[in-house]
Amino acid sequence: MTSLRNREEIEGIEEKILAPYASLSHQSMGREYPEEEHPLRSRFQRDRDRIIHSKAFRRLEYKTQVFVNHEGDHYRTRLTHSLEVAQISRSIARMLRLNEDLAEGISLAHDLGHPPFGHSGQDVMNVLMKDKGGFEHNRQSFRIVTVLERRYPQFPGLNLSYEVLEGISKHFTEYDLPNGRLFQREGQPSLEAQIANLSDEIAYNNHDLDDGLRSGMINLDQLKEVEIWQRILEETQKDYPDGDVHLQIHQSVRRLINFLVTDLVEQTSQNLTARNIKNSEDVRRAEANLVGFSEKVLKQNAALKRFLFKNLYRHYRVERMADKAERILTDLFNAYLHNPKILPPGVLDKSGEESQERAICDYIAGMTDRFALDEHQKLFDPHAKV
Repeated sequence: MTSLRNREEIEGIEEKILAPYASLSHQSMGREYPEEEHPLRSRFQRDRDRIIHSKAFRRLEYKTQVFVNHEGDHYRTRLTHSLEVAQISRSIARMLRLNEDLAEGISLAHDLGHPPFGHSGQDVMNVLMKDKGGFEHNRQSFRIVTVLERRYPQFPGLNLSYEVLEGISKHFTEYDLPNGRLFQREGQPSLEAQIANLSDEIAYNNHDLDDGLRSGMINLDQLKEVEIWQRILEETQKDYPDGDVHLQIHQSVRRLINFLVTDLVEQTSQNLTARNIKNSEDVRRAEANLVGFSEKVLKQNAALKRFLFKNLYRHYRVERMADKAERILTDLFNAYLHNPKILPPGVLDKSGEESQERAICDYIAGMTDRFALDEHQKLFDPHAKV
């Protein structure tokens, strides 16, 4: 009978097979609240598992990516998007001999702080909170895993490792921690965090493109202006001339993701060599991120993003949903602020010393799309049961 693989064995494998500039779990900078290590799982594996088991992660199933949940069963949600980002992150990390568990954990946590109704919901919450510190989904993700999730008696939040918190923090360098200490990120983030960030971009560009075509909001004729897409579509049509258009679109999206991932891996490898990166400290001291696309593909990908912004994210149906989201979230926020007694018990207590506005913001940001719609109906439709 073979023996179980334990944490020390996993750490030994990491040290043996990962690149010298990878983030090794046993070299982690630790957690805010010290804990005894798990005997069978590495630190980053434990972080990933805590994220998956959180309430905030489960709620992503009913939060908008672009299309609200009730518009169709096959459109991406925040949950499926997060899983797709994690899959791309793991693939890239594996090819570059980086820590897959860390890249996956950051990817799974990166959208925990998104409010209902996608980016339009974030914009509305930021306006509503403009005099109380504003709202930004990366900061809210950080707040969820350090303050709002309550699963352990020893500490607030999930007590994730520094490296995962760093990955969630993205463009910000300072955050307030619940015990009054300041989380500070110095230098460039880990390569695994940089991978998660660009995997997010690869996933949402290509899968929003796929959903946009599926919905009919954009079409193949419009996409002829996007060089990177048109070239791959023509190659697909040549290889599958008898395939129906849906098969050709699916294969083209698949090939486009592969093309972007391959370019990113090759360019990142060149960057690491050109800048003589030998270890994780070299990564932190680098003048800029080391994970990235080649200059040519960066421009092509930017053209795709501009197309999606103009033709999908500003489509009149998406704008209608954004307008509806603004009214729903504003109504809820003002109703709760005007009469906090209509809030469920404990909502105002969960944020500790935070302002009443922040507690209400936390509550609304945690809602799924359907819960926000139901709550609005209960409060503003006189015929609805409360």
